[in-house]
Amino acid sequence: MHDTKLLQLINADIITTEQLAELIDREFTALGERDLKQLDSLLSAKTPLLALLDQNAKARSQLLLELGLTADRAGLQSVAANSGVGTDLLTQSEALSLLLERCQAGNLRNGRLIRTSQASTRSMLGILRGNDSAPTLYDSTGGTSRTGQQRPLSQA
Repeated sequence: MHDTKLLQLINADIITTEQLAELIDREFTALGERDLKQLDSLLSAKTPLLALLDQNAKARSQLLLELGLTADRAGLQSVAANSGVGTDLLTQSEALSLLLERCQAGNLRNGRLIRTSQASTRSMLGILRGNDSAPTLYDSTGGTSRTGQQRPLSQA
């Protein structure tokens, strides 16, 4: 009974995680295009998927704990060893783990793109406001030197 319920939860999470991975890939494209409307839509679509994944993870953990097992891979392997669907449990669990790793890698990639974009925007705003520090240039000795005082673009 618990083994089939675990398998159902894992299979449901595989479907959800595939959808999440697709949204993360679409998010990367929208970030590159700076399409805020699309980003907002993607965030709205990701939120319920993340909530469902969290809910199912808690349900799987609870099932394993009810059996007196740890809520980790070792607990799942114990259930699989005594189950008719044990092979499917382990295979699908591994597939889910790979999908979750793909989502995590995509999320990290998107985070790097966001941080790069933020730094670029901060730099541009600093230049436009005139409060950005003057760029450093190399002098004849190989050291760095400051250029003259920068004025805001509006005062140039």
